[in-house]
Amino acid sequence: MEQSPITDRTELSTITQQLTLLNQKFDDHYSSAKEVLNFKEACIHIDVSSSHMYKLTSKKKIPHYCPQGGRLYFKRSELDEWLLRNRIGTQDEIEKQAANYLIQKGKVR
Repeated sequence: MEQSPITDRTELSTITQQLTLLNQKFDDHYSSAKEVLNFKEACIHIDVSSSHMYKLTSKKKIPHYCPQGGRLYFKRSELDEWLLRNRIGTQDEIEKQAANYLIQKGKVR
């Protein structure tokens, strides 16, 4: 049985969109498994523009690697650490810290 060629432009467009989506999902999965990211992958990982990433690297505000003065590379774990810096505590945590501080200073018994 011979298959008929795709003649409908809508069908072709749908197939193209599905292939694009699959390719993007594959790239995302591949990137999530890598420990060392290139510049573009790092921008996507921390959700910043390339110009902002260049500013962060030039000001040495974000950990990065530049072997032989060429391309920029980033360690996923270091980017994650950088993203999670300066944690803001919950109201309960802040109140508990304040109470502990007062107890240690002898102000409350």
